[in-house]
Formats: sequence, C-alpha cells, structure tokens
Amino acid sequence: MVVVKETIDPSAAIEFRPNTADDPHKRKPDISKARELLNWEPKIPLRQGLPLMVSDFQNRILNEDEGRGHK
Repeated sequence: MVVVKETIDPSAAIEFRPNTADDPHKRKPDISKARELLNWEPKIPLRQGLPLMVSDFQNRILNEDEGRGHK
C-alpha cells in the first residue's frame, strides 16, 4: 500500500470502504503456474511498473470521458 501511495500521491489520505460484490478477495496472485506452465514471470519491478499502470489508467479514463463529450 505504501508503494502505491508513494507512486500516486504521497500526500493522499487512504480511505477504507466496504468491498463491492465483484471485488476480488485475493490480492496477491500466485504466479507459480505461469512460471511452471508458460515459463513466464514479471519482467518489470513494481516500483517501475506502477507509474506505467497509473498513466495507462489515466489515459483510459480521459479517453472514456472524451468519448462521452466530457472535458
């Protein structure tokens, strides 16, 4: 949680809210099957990949809003 806060906004307050019905219960995926069956593992460290994910989400939200005529 600290890494996410540092990446997005260190001054942001963390708010805990009830989960929605479709919220996944498991937060730490086990990639052992991917390693075993596909010979796959993450290539980008969390601290490097998180800003990329944030930027991607921001772009998706912006593009979605533009498609609805919002600015």
